[in-house]
Amino acid sequence: MAKMKIITEYFEFLKHSKKWYLLPISIVLLLLGSLILLTQGSALAPFIYTLF
Repeated sequence: MAKMKIITEYFEFLKHSKKWYLLPISIVLLLLGSLILLTQGSALAPFIYTLF
């Protein structure tokens, strides 16, 4: 529930301050972050490879 509040406050900030140029920047950052998380696999992968 708290995450949803942060998102709604962010959109309210964009609407109130009329800083709509921040929206594409945020979307690109979210897409890049999700791409890194999806392609990363596991955080333990480098340590597992050293064992074999």
